[in-house]
Amino acid sequence: MTVLSPKFAGPIPPPVARILESSTPLGLSLTAEQRRSFHQNGMIHFPGFITKETVAALWKAVESVQSHWIDESVEKVNGVPVKYGADVDGSRIVQRFAFANQHSPVLAEFLKDPRFQVLLGLVGPDARLGTDEKDGLVVNHYVNADASKFTQMGWHTDSVRDIFLGKKILPMLNVGIHLDDQDPANGGLRLLPGTHEQNLWNMLFRKKNFLDNEPDAREVAFEIKAGDLTVHDGRCWHRVERSRLTGEASRRRVMYIPIIAGKYTPKSEKSPTPFYHRFQHLVK
Repeated sequence: MTVLSPKFAGPIPPPVARILESSTPLGLSLTAEQRRSFHQNGMIHFPGFITKETVAALWKAVESVQSHWIDESVEKVNGVPVKYGADVDGSRIVQRFAFANQHSPVLAEFLKDPRFQVLLGLVGPDARLGTDEKDGLVVNHYVNADASKFTQMGWHTDSVRDIFLGKKILPMLNVGIHLDDQDPANGGLRLLPGTHEQNLWNMLFRKKNFLDNEPDAREVAFEIKAGDLTVHDGRCWHRVERSRLTGEASRRRVMYIPIIAGKYTPKSEKSPTPFYHRFQHLVK
């Protein structure tokens, strides 16, 4: 018989993933220890990247984009489908934005923070922010409610996109700006450290991409406060665990901007929908 905990939205949770300690805050240059830690693990956590006031201003800008897209029934942005769902009160919301920076001067200006340029050094001299490539500035809005369409994301590597498109796998970093506190005991981002250096076979078949949601004994998590910044190599296996709380307490909002290298491939309103988005229904 399954025993339910009165504090959580499901069975009593398994042990919490090991917490990866945060580094010192990100300044105008990377320290030797920050570089070492990132290259060893394929991920790093910078505390206190932005203030609570900036968090509020960014979310206000995101809500403005959301209102416009809902009013105009926007289905795709530069070929990327918009993922709609419902909030805890049943109102319609956008749960996954793409290229949000192209639809908000506030978000576009935020990406000019010089500390983002510092992070390019984790990839190399030809690295750049993907403001108009990949999916641009992505905003993920997870909420665990009855009508929500976005509560978790199964194990995957971001490199699978390049494989689908027949491209050479190049380093790509996901830079996450977190807008909510995230207690890892209640779900959230999980990663397998060191898997950015795995071979192609393991990159493809270590897990069932997007279908496998099971915890891994080697996974790690971040203990995040609103305003923190995380960076992980897209070649690492990672997932988002569903919150064990429901309603408002389950809300997790995070913005991601990619750091990429290689040939410049911007997207526009004429761009086709990438093949891998056919599997978007698997992410619920």
